[in-house]
Amino acid sequence: MEYNTTRNYLIMKEYGRNIQKMVEYLGTIEDDEERQRNAMAVIELMGTLNPHLRNVEDFRHKLWDHIFNISGFTLKVESPYPVPTVEKLRAKPDRLPYPKKYPRNRHFGKNLEMIIDKALHEDNPEKKEGFTQCIGNYMKLAYTNWHKESVHDDAIKAELLAISNNELEFHPGHSVAVPSTGGFGNTGSGNTNTGGGEQFRTNKRKGFQQNNKFKNNNNSGKNNNNKHNNKYSKNRNK
Repeated sequence: MEYNTTRNYLIMKEYGRNIQKMVEYLGTIEDDEERQRNAMAVIELMGTLNPHLRNVEDFRHKLWDHIFNISGFTLKVESPYPVPTVEKLRAKPDRLPYPKKYPRNRHFGKNLEMIIDKALHEDNPEKKEGFTQCIGNYMKLAYTNWHKESVHDDAIKAELLAISNNELEFHPGHSVAVPSTGGFGNTGSGNTNTGGGEQFRTNKRKGFQQNNKFKNNNNSGKNNNNKHNNKYSKNRNK
């Protein structure tokens, strides 16, 4: 009995031992035409054993690459595609250029340091103040997401001063209209829009007026209904 421990290494396990034996037999055929014909038959069999490859783009190209890989890149047949090489298959990818600098405050992330650096180099005082308030509001949001509890404004103010070397001072509750900067604008906080409160109060007054109008119409309908019932009762008594 033949055991797997006595057999050679199975290169591509998804095709099985029999396909590998067929490819090894192709290398022993001396006639070029017969070897080419048998190689085409093995390609068709490999596609039948792996129907999922039919949904892949250029699946026949993959089958030809696989048969060359199983043969150890020694099979002498004509392929409709470029013949792969062992150097190309085993080539190592280029090393990714990972950033070598790590953020000093990892709980706030790297982007906050970039925004703080942009605010420090801003010459316009209004934009610099707007950046500071937006940064403080974002720090409060990040603290709440991590700790699931509220944080005092003085703590955010002190930490922002420490990060920016006492150059950016956060003013809690201070409304600042942030000008458009082409990439860092309104962060969605309520303090950056000064006209929202007035518009809200106007809509609220309109809602009260419509509600009172509805109540008056409802009361008038009830009065008319009562008059009709009283008239009906008098006519019935007669």
